[in-house]
Amino acid sequence: MSTIAVKFTHSPKPVPLSVKFRRVESRRQLRAFTLLLPLVLFVLIAFVFPIGRMLENAAYDKILLTFMPQTMIAIESWDGTDVPDEAAFAALAADLKGALEHNTAFQIGNRINYELPGAAGTVLSSARQASLLTTGPYKQAMIAIAPLWGRHDVWSLLRRARSPYTAYYLLRSVDYQYDADGKIASSPTETAIFRDVFLRTFGISTAVTVATLLLGFPVAYLLAMIPPKISNLLMIMVVLPFWTSGLVRSIAWVVLLQKNGVVNNVLLELHMISQPLELIFNRFSTVGAMINIQLPITLLPIYSVMKTISPNYVRAARSLGAGPFYAFWKVYFPQTLPGVVAGCLLTFILCLGYYITPSIVGGPADQMISYFIAHYTNEELNWGMASALGAILLTTTMILYLAYNRLAGADRLMMR
Repeated sequence: MSTIAVKFTHSPKPVPLSVKFRRVESRRQLRAFTLLLPLVLFVLIAFVFPIGRMLENAAYDKILLTFMPQTMIAIESWDGTDVPDEAAFAALAADLKGALEHNTAFQIGNRINYELPGAAGTVLSSARQASLLTTGPYKQAMIAIAPLWGRHDVWSLLRRARSPYTAYYLLRSVDYQYDADGKIASSPTETAIFRDVFLRTFGISTAVTVATLLLGFPVAYLLAMIPPKISNLLMIMVVLPFWTSGLVRSIAWVVLLQKNGVVNNVLLELHMISQPLELIFNRFSTVGAMINIQLPITLLPIYSVMKTISPNYVRAARSLGAGPFYAFWKVYFPQTLPGVVAGCLLTFILCLGYYITPSIVGGPADQMISYFIAHYTNEELNWGMASALGAILLTTTMILYLAYNRLAGADRLMMR
């Protein structure tokens, strides 16, 4: 009997519609991500990486650990009292010799000079004279070369430098420092300037924010209430300053407010004053110029929220017996709060980083924290201090944003 094998063919199982939808959605998301990839790379390279480096520089410094390796090893057993023994001074002399050969003595002296002003030149001369030493005792010889090496605070600094992580820059940014024993103490009065600078920065930023709100809110309300034909024309006048750089607008304030400027000349011609007023290079000119620049930035978010508020709410409140002010304050104003908070937040954060305007129209007592960041970056080349000051500003900005997001919610701001 022959066996007949029957072969059955099965048709492919149909793919569920939900799976097809997921595949299409995955391909769509992949195409969207591909289009966004250049922007993501730009943000990472231009913003995320520099900010990360700034945060690292604020608390990471391995200059002494790198360029004085023998000294770092020799003081591991030092108990921190008096000064180290002969072995540590021999290692110090060897490191200074090597630093002179590799041209790194300046970096060592500069780093020590951050905490002990005036030490940079001493370190350089010590490196040159240490290169002439051939035999010990090194302790006596190094102290004879420079009494600096017999000081306890220098060795306390070197002991802390055994770790690349340091709190010195952040402490210095809030007017604290390490004392001779390595304990945290307040900075001397003559060098404790940063608390006042931060208070000045926050004070000026707050004043500008409040002023732009008081000036911008009525204008935004007017633009939201009048017919579009007129409001569009007025809106062009509001955004017109954006077509001019902040530098040009700051210089224009110098022309207006200087002793022989437009304002003083007009007041003199009107016999309102007998001599020119001091209107420039002070707090008045600084705040006034910043208000002029920041006013549209505060106004636009408020206006964008007001345009979404239906006038029927106020009409309903009036029909129920509420007066004009009560209807505005209890019904209309609460709905504008997301725009008010957003506009004030943007203005306050931007004011924290102002540099050009205070430098041009402000006096020495009106410079904000950004001036000192630029000073440490461009003049003293102290990247640690500049990064620490920048890190404090960044932290303040993030706290303000998180507070706004918690109170008002970023999703409630509808820009139209």
